[in-house]
Amino acid sequence: MKNILIIDDVVTLGLMLKTWFTKKGFEVKTCLNISDSKKEISQNPPQLIISDLRLPDGSGLDLLKWVKENHPSIEVIVMTSYAEINSAVECIRAGAYDYIAKPLNPDELLEKINALEKEQPSIAVGNAVRHSVTAKKSPETDYIRGCSLEYKKVYEYVDMIAPTDLSVFIKGESGVGKEHIANLIHEKSKRADKPFIPVDCGTMNKELSASEFFGHIKGSFTGAISNKKGYFAEADGGTLFLDEIGNLSLDTQIQLLRALQERKIKPVGANKEIPVDVRVITATNEDLEKMINTGHFRTDLYHRINQFVINIPTLEKCKDDISLFAHHFLKAANLELDKNIIGFDEKTLKLLLNYNWPGNIRELKNIVYRLAIVSKKPIIESSMLIETAPYIYEYDKTVDSK
Repeated sequence: MKNILIIDDVVTLGLMLKTWFTKKGFEVKTCLNISDSKKEISQNPPQLIISDLRLPDGSGLDLLKWVKENHPSIEVIVMTSYAEINSAVECIRAGAYDYIAKPLNPDELLEKINALEKEQPSIAVGNAVRHSVTAKKSPETDYIRGCSLEYKKVYEYVDMIAPTDLSVFIKGESGVGKEHIANLIHEKSKRADKPFIPVDCGTMNKELSASEFFGHIKGSFTGAISNKKGYFAEADGGTLFLDEIGNLSLDTQIQLLRALQERKIKPVGANKEIPVDVRVITATNEDLEKMINTGHFRTDLYHRINQFVINIPTLEKCKDDISLFAHHFLKAANLELDKNIIGFDEKTLKLLLNYNWPGNIRELKNIVYRLAIVSKKPIIESSMLIETAPYIYEYDKTVDSK
């Protein structure tokens, strides 16, 4: 979606957005009013319109209705202030893709455009490119990138390491999205068309770990009523993601080390080894160096999985991304819960921004989903936090009192 028309009567804002988007590779035109916009749209239909709600010769809502009636394939994002949030709701109902509040954050606007492109695959119409709405992606697989400096560094590392076959060790607190980063590495690698197999080592049964990892032959032990593929065989050609690897027993660590070194596995009860081609990505919120010193984790396995390290920041260190993530999870909640909630009021966003998020992104997602469930209004209001997450209110009072 590279063809954009920006409609705003503030000349400096239009020029700023045009310059910014042009540097990002977009073709951008600007208009100052509805009359000129209709002429431009009729002569050179854009793929996307970004329009202010208040225009000198009419309402942005009226322009939106005209666009949807005469050029239904054009998507529209409206710009509004928090004071005009009800008008933004009406615009969504009239067919706008989304809204963004002023003062504008260009990175947030770009994320909305990227999300729109993911939802609408391009199709050719004449010599132009247009987009048609199709079934939306599952919220579980549709991720959004953080824009903070901390997250940008993470994604730079992902882009750098993904094309290689090096083992990657992902460090970070619980809930920061380690599996998301592992999956992203896989999707950007040469193995993207092969399986990505995530394994939670924290829930693995010690006695059955060899069978889980390497498979077994029918009759090899009590309960082995049929042949079974292990995680390594399932991930052959692709990526095996071992989350919370620090929970594995020392015996399992030895077996895992041998499989990584030899690139061969031996199912329980089998006589021959089977070659496997698997890239291993591991993760933990434990201090493996400390576990090595106490004898709970093998040094040789640590060096085998630790060819490249990516540290995932906590959500508290990425305050600039909280609003971005919250709106993304709200959109996902709307899809799953069949809701049509437009956004959050200003006080709710302030409370979310001030909170310290010990559960990180996972906690934010859970709270947004809870808010979406109880909300009966198009805008989530701060009073709803008393019902769903009163501790956020209490934390805010504690911060204010200091």
